[in-house]
Amino acid sequence: METGSPSLRQRLTGWGKELKPIAISIALVLVVRTVVAEPYTVPTPSMVPTLLVGDELIASKFAYGYSMYSTPIGQLPSFSGRVFDRAPERGDVVVFRLPRDPSTTYVKRVIGLPGDRIQMRRGRLYINDTLVERRAVGPFPDDVGSRSVSATLYIESLPNGREHEIVELSDNDRYDDTAVYVVPARHYFMMGDNRDNSLDSRIGEAAGGVGFVPEENLVARADLLLMSRDPAVGWFDIGKWLHAFRLDRSFGWVN
Repeated sequence: METGSPSLRQRLTGWGKELKPIAISIALVLVVRTVVAEPYTVPTPSMVPTLLVGDELIASKFAYGYSMYSTPIGQLPSFSGRVFDRAPERGDVVVFRLPRDPSTTYVKRVIGLPGDRIQMRRGRLYINDTLVERRAVGPFPDDVGSRSVSATLYIESLPNGREHEIVELSDNDRYDDTAVYVVPARHYFMMGDNRDNSLDSRIGEAAGGVGFVPEENLVARADLLLMSRDPAVGWFDIGKWLHAFRLDRSFGWVN
């Protein structure tokens, strides 16, 4: 006996059964990326040498709690502050939403905590009027546009004992002498490790910079380097793949 074509209701029921596992999978991915961790790709050299352009990061979403900017698909309904709030430590490498444009994501290092006094004098960092120690490691090759310039690699020691590498082209660049920045309550002062090639909290929002970062703009702590690929090598340049993938930067902790 012949049967007629399935009714619209039957077709919708069938589609619903097929789409259900897909919807559940998408929901699980969103939950994980909102609550646990989320991958990020580094687009600029502002955090060299700690992070290179093309590094793939895994950032911990639970490190500082959750705010309206915690979802990967846009912001949650507006609310102030954070849920399960934990303050970042000085020296953490943080993924955050740019205060003047929350649709843009930046990654920088926490240098100033609420109430701190931050200043650059002749290329040297001062926190609460105390010079932050640094020791020279040696020359560091750096690219500015199409030319290679000589920079210096240093290890900087923050007041809490944490150390990290920074790069300086000179101690006389445009943001090497600043006024004193007093970090407001519930805000943070961010800087790039590539000190003379970083748009960070030394430049105010009105001048197109970062300014002070409110706590609700913190998204995640950069913890793990998953992999790294030189974006200058195209996916179709198969002969250069061995040089494109920086295997020594895979599965390492972000310092």
